[in-house]
Amino acid sequence: MVIKKFIYKTENEAIEAAKKELGPGIVVMNVREAKRKGLFAFLKPKMMEVTVALEEEADLGVRATAPKSITGEKAGSISLVADDNTKPTKTLSMDSENIEKKLDSLQTLLENKFKEEKKETVKVEAQEKDETQKTEEKSEGNRESSDDQSRFVRLLYNTMLENEVSEKIANEIIDDLEKSLKPNMPLDYVLANVYQKMILKFEKAEGITPSENGPRIVLAMGPTGVGKTTTIAKLASEFCVRQKKKVALLTTDTYRIAAAEQLRTYANILEVPFRVIYTEEDITNALRDFNDFDYIFVDTTGHSHKNSEQLDNMQKLLESILKAGNCQAFLVLSATTKESDLIKIVDNYIGITDFQLIFTKLDETSSLGSLLNVKLYSKSKIAYVTCGQNVPDDYEEFNPQKTVKRLLGGKED
Repeated sequence: MVIKKFIYKTENEAIEAAKKELGPGIVVMNVREAKRKGLFAFLKPKMMEVTVALEEEADLGVRATAPKSITGEKAGSISLVADDNTKPTKTLSMDSENIEKKLDSLQTLLENKFKEEKKETVKVEAQEKDETQKTEEKSEGNRESSDDQSRFVRLLYNTMLENEVSEKIANEIIDDLEKSLKPNMPLDYVLANVYQKMILKFEKAEGITPSENGPRIVLAMGPTGVGKTTTIAKLASEFCVRQKKKVALLTTDTYRIAAAEQLRTYANILEVPFRVIYTEEDITNALRDFNDFDYIFVDTTGHSHKNSEQLDNMQKLLESILKAGNCQAFLVLSATTKESDLIKIVDNYIGITDFQLIFTKLDETSSLGSLLNVKLYSKSKIAYVTCGQNVPDDYEEFNPQKTVKRLLGGKED
């Protein structure tokens, strides 16, 4: 796995440079403003630092040499070196400061748990040890590192299961990890390895992007009660108020009067056009009337995943909107919904159109494993998450680092 930073004036320039050097298969792991050094740093133009990752097939045959701690001194980058000394040596650098910031208190938390578990094990073993065993302490010491590693991997595995990552996915992650494990490999490398592999599984969604020709139609689909209308209002507020774009709001939800009135209220506050869509002709007229707008946000009818009649009606309206082109669809799901129901909901929509995912109500659950499970099941990337009712504040672009940290037992930010 190659981990590398690119610093350029804009995020896009940095990503393009990364693709040019490493290829199109890169995954953006982190984006932040680069710190400028020197006495007059504040006079220098802003630069963006983008960290990207590229997983290579060769990564399975590497061994690690690393510092004693990921929080150690500057020279403590983790180097992966090919086992076969007859081949050219390849060194992959992992910036320790960057990893430390990502993991935050995660390593300390896991290692403390590990030490407690190990202390109990050692205590029991000491009570049972006889004189014969004492003479074998030296050989036992040689195996201690391997035992520590195994216990640590098991702790990571159990932590994933506790956070409701599916057993199948957790097994895949651990199986993949074990292919690259070597004796005496530092525990901080094991932790960082799992952390990075999980981030790569989440990938990076494109989110809402501008259209090159005509307005971008942003379509929100999903069941009732997940917060579609509030989510549409949050996204519309971002583009209207903060980005100063020309925005219109539409709703096809004619089943619930309250839903239409709620979106109308948001439209009045934002001072943007609003329409209720009843027929395919209404859609055609609206798209024609708002043809010079930047974005048209469409709130669709919510329905139970068990109601086939409502699903058929909704599908017909969606197809007429999708025909217009320039459309990005988002399936809105609640993080509090049972995973078995989430899978059924995804199955209802997966044949209609490609979509990105939005998860709501993250503030109402302590287990985020379903985000990874559903993402991998649907093969759709997570674009946004929401964590409250405040418009437009309680939403953000999905942050894989933050979510993986929680899935591995780190503290909630």
